[in-house]
Amino acid sequence: MSTQGYFITGTDTDVGKTCATIALMRYFKRQGKTVLGMKPVASGCKMQADELKNTDALLIQENASIAVDYQLINPYAYELPVSPHIAGAHNPVELAVIVERYNTLLTLADVVIVEGAGGWYAPLNAQHDISDLANALALPVILVVGLRLGCINHAKLSYQAIQLSGMACIGWIAVCVDPDLLNRDENIQTITAVLPVPLLGILPYQQPLDFELLADQLTL
Repeated sequence: MSTQGYFITGTDTDVGKTCATIALMRYFKRQGKTVLGMKPVASGCKMQADELKNTDALLIQENASIAVDYQLINPYAYELPVSPHIAGAHNPVELAVIVERYNTLLTLADVVIVEGAGGWYAPLNAQHDISDLANALALPVILVVGLRLGCINHAKLSYQAIQLSGMACIGWIAVCVDPDLLNRDENIQTITAVLPVPLLGILPYQQPLDFELLADQLTL
């Protein structure tokens, strides 16, 4: 079985990476593929049945094609809602552990989608950041751009950083995180013009979220 993998990064934290990840999972499931998601590192977790769990990681687990243990999806779950290198000071992220669990997921599904934490240079431990994790997994990168004031600058900087890391960015997804953003379409047009990779979809602002509708917006 030849498994496809993708790494989802964002222009910042809270820009819609999980929405994009689950929409992509639904998109590939519609194509008849078995799909798993992974959120290797998560901060701001709550105790559930004597185990720290993350809301976004649980959503990813729920939207998978097959049931897998939570620890495979989210090996590093931290209680404090702060940067992983701070939250995990007593249990620091080890890239080798994440790669090992990702490789296990690879044996179980046609598509595995990995969601990063924060932005491209968000620190994971004292030595490594998200770019190092993406590099260790050697996956094509999809950039999620949260459409809010400043998003054009953040999109350009993030794309440049991905390129400087030697990774292949295969496209970007626009997520409407600010329903009051002025000139939304002009922002999208500008980012489309300055990023030399395709726009894979525009995910509308939603409360509550309808992941089937979000999946409708994607074209890979």
